[in-house]
Amino acid sequence: MSSEIENHNDLNPSSNAPFSTVLARQLSRRRIMQGGLGMAAATMFAGFGLPGAVRAAMTQTGTQAPLTLGFKAISGSTTDAVVVPPGYRAQVLAPWGTSLSSAGRQWSPDMVLTPEYQAGAMGMHHDGMYHFPLNDADASRDFLLAVNHEYIDQGALWAPRNGPTNNASGARPADEVRTEINAHGVGVVRIRQNDNGHWQVVQDDRHNKRYTSQSPMILTGPVRGTDHVRTAWSPDGTRVRGTNNNCASGYTPWGTYLTCEENWPEVFINRGELSADQKRLGFPTDRGRYGWETATGGKEGEFERFDNTPTADSATGDYRNEARAFGYVVEIDPYNPESAGHKRTALGRFRHEGCWPGRVVEGQPLTFYTGHDSRNEYIYKFVSRKRWQAADANRPGETYDRHAIGDSYLNDGTLYVARFDDDGRGQWLPLTPESSIPGGGPEGAGTLGEVFGDLAGIIINTCDAADLLGATPMDRPEWGTVDPATGEVYMSLTNNSKRTAQGTEASYTEKGTDIDQMGVGYATAPVNAPNPRPDNEYGQVLRWKDDADSPTRFQWEVFLFGSAANEDPRVNRSGLTADNQFASPDGLWFDQRDSAGHGILWIQTDNGLDKGRGNAVAEATNDQVLAVVPSAMGSGNAGESLKRFAVGPNDCEVTGIFATPDRTALFINIQHPGNWPAMNSDDATVAADGAVRPRAATVVIQRDDGGPVGV
Repeated sequence: MSSEIENHNDLNPSSNAPFSTVLARQLSRRRIMQGGLGMAAATMFAGFGLPGAVRAAMTQTGTQAPLTLGFKAISGSTTDAVVVPPGYRAQVLAPWGTSLSSAGRQWSPDMVLTPEYQAGAMGMHHDGMYHFPLNDADASRDFLLAVNHEYIDQGALWAPRNGPTNNASGARPADEVRTEINAHGVGVVRIRQNDNGHWQVVQDDRHNKRYTSQSPMILTGPVRGTDHVRTAWSPDGTRVRGTNNNCASGYTPWGTYLTCEENWPEVFINRGELSADQKRLGFPTDRGRYGWETATGGKEGEFERFDNTPTADSATGDYRNEARAFGYVVEIDPYNPESAGHKRTALGRFRHEGCWPGRVVEGQPLTFYTGHDSRNEYIYKFVSRKRWQAADANRPGETYDRHAIGDSYLNDGTLYVARFDDDGRGQWLPLTPESSIPGGGPEGAGTLGEVFGDLAGIIINTCDAADLLGATPMDRPEWGTVDPATGEVYMSLTNNSKRTAQGTEASYTEKGTDIDQMGVGYATAPVNAPNPRPDNEYGQVLRWKDDADSPTRFQWEVFLFGSAANEDPRVNRSGLTADNQFASPDGLWFDQRDSAGHGILWIQTDNGLDKGRGNAVAEATNDQVLAVVPSAMGSGNAGESLKRFAVGPNDCEVTGIFATPDRTALFINIQHPGNWPAMNSDDATVAADGAVRPRAATVVIQRDDGGPVGV
């Protein structure tokens, strides 16, 4: 996520105990040993009370050898190129502006994009992504790639015109707005590897499709058809146009893509009095991020819908409710280009970073984990009412209604928010009308139903409901991933500049006394002895595991602390070195390698936010990809268990990650590069010769010998 679209306002003034305080108590109870990564891992990071070496030995069953990282850790880099280990290569694939069709004009560096061209081409700023095989035989060579396009860089988009028209004031031209709208959303594109290992976009494939901020979407779940979402365009509250600011992603076991709406509130405005949910989520009151609401000449409220100011006698006469159809996890069927995206409202409404499936077990409910990427916000999970049936698993090559399967799992279930206790345990708190409010709610309400009316009201006000239940504010929950063998969940907590010096008091914003003024409260949190970092600029990776006998309980620990190598050991608690120092962990993906539970946790970083690029790690290297073998942590070979694998070009964020089923190709995305990729070359490791029009892109990393990546 670029600093251009991050909301720096603190939107949670609730008085719930912050995670820093909980962590302080939990760490003090576990008597962490100061020193190298191996020692720290042995006592804390290796798994819920088991020393790392013991845990590693327990997972090394049968004849399978322990997993080791087989590449040489690379040095940090600050160049206009991608850097990979010796013996590897990296290819640029499907950058912004790549046409999905062979007809008509193709991308050129000086082209002025039109709405029509951008609607049929890859969007800007690739983020989360996933792969969907067309058949099992070629699953690692020929598949559909679904990619999020999180936001736009107006400087690059309108470079031939020296920038956008009337960006700060006045009316925006309609076609400029349409082009910007079409640069957001999701792209589905078929890609194929040829005999020499090179990848290419398959233009004109029937599956190729763009979902933009204008594409019709279907509302599903508790909010569908309620008064909350009725508008002039959808009087029955069942549809909405577009998906916006799509950040991280996920997937389902029945073969659909989950794209998540994160920093969507700022494209809307309300010039009148903000509603409780608009206050909580941070709505502008004067001009949207791009001024889309100022354009004229559209039909059926094409541009007016971005202005949520009430102007009519009822909601069906204006667009006061338009934004209440945003802030969701959106399910897309990449196999059916005729289908619309389905917004799964049961999974909550907030600034979703991503959505990751838990361990899939026959006869058990499905679980999906998601985080709210803002300072002092929360971690959630959704548990389906329906139990998993293997017959619903994806069948590549077959045509059937995957959204109908999604309806059965994602529209009915329970949404929970996490409370982390200081003894290393935690509680999942159900966001249901019957849930009791500890200490009572506004106006004497005793349950969430008394405050919000029904489940739809709770979903619309997910954040306020979580506040009332006493959820634990976190340091910007971002990506998650799940070890499919153990069910352990990893989630990156990127950073938090609202952490104050030791000895200061936590500060709160006064809470309102009525329902319309609930707006929350936790503002700042002091540092503590085990985590002595004012303005947490390095972040950490959290790990937890739900109890097998209780879906509402879990055990948790900090798996890894980010830090510069030269920091005091009280800050560098994981003993990081120059070969693996990192800050602001973001993208995560657990790469299972065998049935014994061995795998690689890939960690991506986004060190350009919050404290900017001024910390010691950012001065040493651009954003990067690291590989860690969790089962080997604490085995006495820590330097070989966590290594820097790749570094992105200057000014970029490295995000979006998965590997092909045979693990011979690792896919990552390079977002908002400053001067990359080089013209007339798809070699990602080549630096640009002079200034170029920057383009976000997918990068495919492979071994020169064609073997599996990372080992």
